[in-house]
Amino acid sequence: MSKTSTITEHIEITPGICGGKPRIAGHRIRVEDIVICHEKMGFSPDEIVSQYPSITLADVYAALTYYHDHLEEIRQQILEDEEFARAMQAETPSLVAKKLRESYGRKD
Repeated sequence: MSKTSTITEHIEITPGICGGKPRIAGHRIRVEDIVICHEKMGFSPDEIVSQYPSITLADVYAALTYYHDHLEEIRQQILEDEEFARAMQAETPSLVAKKLRESYGRKD
């Protein structure tokens, strides 16, 4: 079995699902989710499977292989998602912080 057919057995891209980003086949777990767990959180592939018990170790390795084959693309997606999260956070103040300010009489 070739590398390409092994990866396509585990990774799929479907417009309209997960923003059309590569994901574990049959799941809504994106390749970038696996990469973040592995690279930024330091999880081993076995630990990732324990976090996502509906996927297999082969799925995790396929996602990591896909990532290394598409490094710049996936890194760009992660950066764009982080920028989007920061923008949303700036536009949507924390309700907890708002309650704390109100309880202490501050009008920030």
